[in-house]
This record gives sequence, C-alpha cells and structure tokens, in this order.
Amino acid sequence: MSSFTFSSESVGAGHPDKVADLISDSILDACLAQDPSSRVACETLVKDDRVVLAGEITTAAKVDYEAIARAAIREIGYVDERDDDVFQAETVKVSNFIGTQSPDIAQGVDAAAAEGKSSAEQGAGDQGIMFGYATDETPELMPAPVMFAHRILQALEKVRKDKSSSESAWLRPDCKSQVAVRYENGVPARIENVVLSTQHTEAADHATIRAFGEKLIRSVLPESLIDAETRFFINPTGKFVVGGPHGDAGLTGRKIIVDTYGGAGRHGGGAFSGKDPSKVDRSAAYMCRWVAKNIVAAGWAKRVELQVSYAIGEPEPTSIHIDTFGTGTIADEKIIAAVKRVFSFKPANIIAQLDLLRPIYAHTTNYGHFTKADLPWEQLNRVEALQTALAEI
Repeated sequence: MSSFTFSSESVGAGHPDKVADLISDSILDACLAQDPSSRVACETLVKDDRVVLAGEITTAAKVDYEAIARAAIREIGYVDERDDDVFQAETVKVSNFIGTQSPDIAQGVDAAAAEGKSSAEQGAGDQGIMFGYATDETPELMPAPVMFAHRILQALEKVRKDKSSSESAWLRPDCKSQVAVRYENGVPARIENVVLSTQHTEAADHATIRAFGEKLIRSVLPESLIDAETRFFINPTGKFVVGGPHGDAGLTGRKIIVDTYGGAGRHGGGAFSGKDPSKVDRSAAYMCRWVAKNIVAAGWAKRVELQVSYAIGEPEPTSIHIDTFGTGTIADEKIIAAVKRVFSFKPANIIAQLDLLRPIYAHTTNYGHFTKADLPWEQLNRVEALQTALAEI
C-alpha cells in the first residue's frame, strides 16, 4: 500500500526491561574494558527490590557485578533521595547466577581447529537470522514512527535529569511513547496521534502532566506533520505513580523491536544487550544495518532490508538476501554483488570492520541501537567503495 498508517513505540531508560538491558550491557562493557576477548552472555531480571544476574561469562577481567548493577541503576535515576519507590540503587538485593561459557560453544567460536569443525576460522556463536534496514524518510535513515517515539523520550529524560528545572521534580524514570504516522504515496504526511505515559509523584496533578507532555511532544516532532486533527494521549490511565521494577518485572532482551526499527523492518528474534560481538545476534544485525544505510546513502534505493543467516561454528553466512521493495535504482542482484565485494560477513571480520571489542555497548542500550551518529555501524563510510565495486561488476 502507498497510503497507510503505521505506529511504533519507544520506552525510556527507567522502563524495567531497559533497566535490565543497561545492567547487562554495563557488565559487558566492564569485561571488555579489561579483557577484549571476553565471552559474555549476561541476562538480568529486575522486580521490586531484587536484581537477578544470570548467564555465561568467560573472562580474565576482575569484575564486581553487584557494584556495576548498582551504578547502572543509579545512572538511570532510581536513587535513594527519591524514596517513593522500592527499587533503589543502594538497597536492591543482587543475586548472581553467572556461570562460564559452554566449552562446546567455545570450540565453535574460537579461531582454532577442533574435531568435527569444518574450519579453523572463528565461527558464528549460534545459528540464526539477522536483519538490517534503512530508509530515507528521516536524516538518521530510520523509519519515522520509531525515530519520533525515541525523540520524545530522549527529550523527557533530559528534562528529568535537569536538577535546575522545576518540571523535573515530579518526573520519575519509567516512561513510554508511541507515534502513529500517516503515509501518503509511501511518504510520511502527518502524525495522527501520539501516546506519552510518564511515571510521576503522587502529588503531580493530571492537568499539569498533560500540559507538560503536549508541550514536550510539540517541541521535538516536525511541526509540519502535526495538524488540528492530531490527537495526544498523555498518561491516558490518569495515574502512573507505581512504575519501574516495582510495577512490572523487567528482563534483558524484551524490547527488541524498540531496539531496532519499530516493526517497520523485520527482526530475526535475537536480543542484543548483554552479548559480546562473537554473538552474531548482535554483531551481524549491526553489520546489516551498516550495509543497508550505505546502500541508501549511495542512492541505490529509498528503502532496503538485508537478511543474513549463520550456522553455529561456521565462518561464512549460509545466505545473504537483499530487498529494495521496488525502490531500487539498480537490480537487487547487482547490489548484492557489490556488497559482497566491499563487506565481509564472517564473524571475525565483522568484529574487525566495526571495531567491536570495545566497551561501547551501554551507549547503545537506550533509544535504539541504530539512532546514534557516533556508533561505527551508523557511519556512511563505504558509499564510495560500493560505487567503485558496482562499476567493476
């Protein structure tokens, strides 16, 4: 369809699932900072005043997991000075059930020969499918609905953490947004409605919250897309005092659509947070985003999606697929051929090309893994190489 309405959501750093994600990514960063060869698969559960850590970590790093968890919670804003929540950085109880990586998995990933393994190269850490997506409808080459939803909550967090602002006194960390965009002829034409729910103190009245929310929304969304018919749903239940892990359990990896394309692009199902880049769930999804973004920037398509797949222990992907949804200026087969000349999808080469053995992952946790201009997979640094490769085909 060329005319339709599409909605995407975002959640703030204080959402319980994102609390879990940040703890997991902060532990990953701490391991990589000391030992870049760390193998990390860290899962976190948060509920009420409890934090449960689990997973598999093999590392030479000396890491205080409990201290890292408390620091992440403190950074989000669940701090003792705000004593109206049972989930607090200094008083949560932390349980640690982290083990080490299975040697059977390790032999498949390690760059070494092993009985039954087809290659001595580093292999994929698991089987699976990963997707990457890009579209020219926003400067970030992201779908408009999810990009708009992220912008609202980024602005909300900035206000909440501004201690000099009177508006920040009643705001609490948990929040969610959702934006419905009307497309005409495949192009964003107007915003039909916006949902914003933010946790607040008991003393805050709904009229104040609604006025604040609508003002904030209008300050960050394109004025040209908002009209008299645009509806704003601000804290539509009327009250949102109990929130965060007190109101709902949080788990690592439950916000994979928020983390990626808001549903506009497909997702293979694997979560990102808490996983080192030997896990292709994370690294290959980043790789596909990098490739997709450079394809759109090269002018070869207005919208493109890549899929790659892997077998555990194998260095080469088992398939690579590209779809330009009828927007391509050259044949998809030629795009694939050029991509294969410029990019290597082997796990070890993905890590090298994007320089992934660094503590950069806590920076990715909130407001989308594909929205921050300084991340390596967001760089438009292969456009010229793609053009050269195309000329040689």
